[in-house]
Order: sequence, then structure tokens, then C-alpha cells
Amino acid sequence: LIDGTGAPPMGPVDIAIEGGEIVEVRTVGFPGIPIGNNRPAAGDHEIDAEGMYILPGFVDAHAHIGFPQQGRQGSVAPADYLYKLWLAHGVTTIREVGSMNGLEWTIEQQRQAATAEIGAPNIEPYALFPLPEYFNLNAKEGRNWANSVAAAGASGIKFLGCNPDTMFAVLEECKKLGLRTCCHHAQMSVARMNVLHTAEWGLTSMEHWYGLPEALFDNKTIQDYPADYNYNNEQDRFGEAGKLWLQAAEPGSPKWREVMDRLLAVDFTIVPTFGLYEATRDEMRARRQEWHDEYTWPSVWKFYQPNRNAHGSFWFYWTTQHEIAWRKNYQRWMLFINEYKNLGGRVCAGSDSGFIYNLYGFGFIRELELLQEAGFHPLEAIRAATLKSAELLGIEDKVGTVERGKRADLIITPENPLLNTKSLYGTGTPRLNDETGQVERAGGIRWTIKGGVVYDAPTLLAEVKEMVAQAD
Repeated sequence: LIDGTGAPPMGPVDIAIEGGEIVEVRTVGFPGIPIGNNRPAAGDHEIDAEGMYILPGFVDAHAHIGFPQQGRQGSVAPADYLYKLWLAHGVTTIREVGSMNGLEWTIEQQRQAATAEIGAPNIEPYALFPLPEYFNLNAKEGRNWANSVAAAGASGIKFLGCNPDTMFAVLEECKKLGLRTCCHHAQMSVARMNVLHTAEWGLTSMEHWYGLPEALFDNKTIQDYPADYNYNNEQDRFGEAGKLWLQAAEPGSPKWREVMDRLLAVDFTIVPTFGLYEATRDEMRARRQEWHDEYTWPSVWKFYQPNRNAHGSFWFYWTTQHEIAWRKNYQRWMLFINEYKNLGGRVCAGSDSGFIYNLYGFGFIRELELLQEAGFHPLEAIRAATLKSAELLGIEDKVGTVERGKRADLIITPENPLLNTKSLYGTGTPRLNDETGQVERAGGIRWTIKGGVVYDAPTLLAEVKEMVAQAD
């Protein structure tokens, strides 16, 4: 058992589930000797997971159930395709930040997932602050809009930015309404309000990293944009963003410490989504990931390709120099995130899959690897994906750890994910069998349990493969 709290593995254990809830977690002996009689009563259905590892279900803290632009060059990937990929990789809850298929639709999907009418992770729906109106809404209009989405059943609101007075007013209204909030501090607004402003106004979490280097500027107030920069040119946007962290204060400097301390003081949460931007530092690796051929929906694959009319498709002429800059960017970014975690700050695992060669499910496992690259112990990475993300959503009383009284959201996997996180990929990971001299596939999640409903992960992946093969 890896329970999600940060405690080390323990076993053997038996876990009893009734009505979709964990009713008992019991130690039943010691490694290397037969299990005795100290076991719970037999159940109606039993899973023999001897020699395997069990974890809490993962909580993807930054997810989208598709994106309308993905359907411009073929059939839109159905929600069921995404849900199968998430469940096959142990994701049992998602924070849907934006509900871009429509808030009403997302809330209905939330209801159906909660009642097991559809096989899907549990969904926490956030409404996207109106686009393109977000530059034009005044404080009163923003407050009214927040009330409308709260009444509709949204769990929270996602911002990209807006007028600072409006942002302050809406964040204030959200606190009254009990709505959680997150923000991608887009460049069109960040010069007027960076992460320090919004965090101290009550923002719950920042997404990605925009707004954080700007808060760390100590010799300028605006990013060093070239004179011919155009925000609507995606290569300008992403190419120049790769130089941002080296424009910020040095690690350990007074400014660095000040920003760190002020964010910690307001219990601010960071969802870095490292995996989303990884293609910037090695585009070829991202493009040739082995799962694309069989598991990436055709229109999603086309959406990834160079296209001036698609968000996040910025490979118009991506160079060695771009990748070197982004590698340096990652070093500073990861240093800040790891230090923030070490000082008690909440860091959560979110994938933002569906963009930039980042595939649903697979991208979430990659995020766990990149958190470790940043300095997280594997147990800290798993905690970021379970307990910490549950805390962000305010559902830590229901999910996030394997404990009596919590929802039976669990992952069972044959390999030790602390020894090799790659073993959680649906494709497993190559390993030489010394007895046969042949390369075999090790790992993959065996079962995902959501609310007591058992999903056979290899079967889900086989169904995805068939769906992709039949898609246009």
C-alpha cells in the first residue's frame, strides 16, 4: 500500500470496500511469510493483488474534456475516448478547468460520472471567464456572471486575465459564493497583475507558470519583448516565453525569497503542468512518443501539427536555440517549484492534456516523472497527484488517500511505481528478460477502481486502440 499521505509503502494489506466506500484497511502480516487468519470477512467480489501495489486514484488538477478546435480537421474525439485513457492511467478525478464544451454539458457529465451512468472519472467543472468579453466586463458584470455560474452548479472559475478591478471584484465574489478559482496569467494581462496580486486577492491556484517570473522581476516590470512580437503569433508567444525565467530574480535572492514567502503566507497553490510544455525543449521526442501511433485520435494529432490557426501549435520553425532556451527555462522553473514544496507550499499534478503532443492519461504519468526531475521524491510526486490535488479541489475528505471512510478510488499495478514511474504508462516500459534474452513489456496499470466500480485497464486501452483505428 502506497497511501498517498507521503508515508512509505506497507504490506501486505487487505482493503475492504462496501457501497463504493473503503470500510477497512488492515495489515495482514509481514513480507516473505504466508498471510495468516487476521483478514476481513470474505467479500462478494475479491481481487487477488498479491505482489502488486495499490495507490489512491489520481486527481488530474488541470484537465479539459476535449477542445472544440481539435475537430476542425476530422471528427472530434469523443469524451468516452478521453475517459478511457484517463481511467486506464489511474485518473479517477479531473478538475475540468474551462468547460469549453459548455458548462451545462460538463455539469451533466459530472452527474452521470458520479452515478456511474458513464464510465468516467469524477468531474469538478470550472467555468471559463468569458472570452473574448473578458477585456470588456466591468466589476458589476463580472460579479453577476460569477453568480450565474455558481447557480448553474460550477465548482469554480478559470481566468486568463481581465481588467484588474474586475478580477479583484470577481475573486471577492467567488469567496462569498464558495467558488474556487484558478488563473493562466496570460501575457495580455500580466503586466497589470501578476501572481502576487491575484494570490493576495484570493485566487486559489495559478496554472502553468505565467505570472510567476513577472512577479520575480527585479530590474524590469515588463517581459523583454522584441519590437516585432505579436501575441497572436503562437511561435512568438512560446518562443519568447522560453526566455522568461532568466529575466527573473536569481534563485535565493531577496526578491526570490520575498515572492516565495508572500505566496506561502496566503496558502497559495501552484499547478505547474510541466509535461504540457516539455515539447518546447525537445520537439522530436514529443512528436515521436510511442503511444501516438495507436492511441492518439486523428483530429487530435492534426491539431498538434504546425498550424497558424490552432492554439499551442507553434512549430512554424522551431530551432535548436528555442530548445536550449527552454531547457534553461525549465531549470529555474523547477528550482522554484521544488523549493516552494520544500517550504510547505502546495504543488499539484495537472496534465493539461490535448495540447502540444500531450496525450490524455499518458501525459499525466509524464507529469509525475517531471515532478521527480524537479526534485520531488517519488512519494512526493504521488502525493501531489493524490492528496495535494484533492486538497486543491476541497474534496480531501472524500479522496486523495487510502483510508477508511473515503471513496474507493484506487489503482492496482503489478510494478513498483516508486522504483520506476514509467511502469504506470499504459504501454508499460521495456525490460530485458534475462532468462529468455527477449525484451518484454513490464507494468501498466492492471485495475482502476472508481467508487467501487472496477475497470480493467488493459481492456480500456484495447478499446481505445480500436476506436482510433476506426476514426477518420
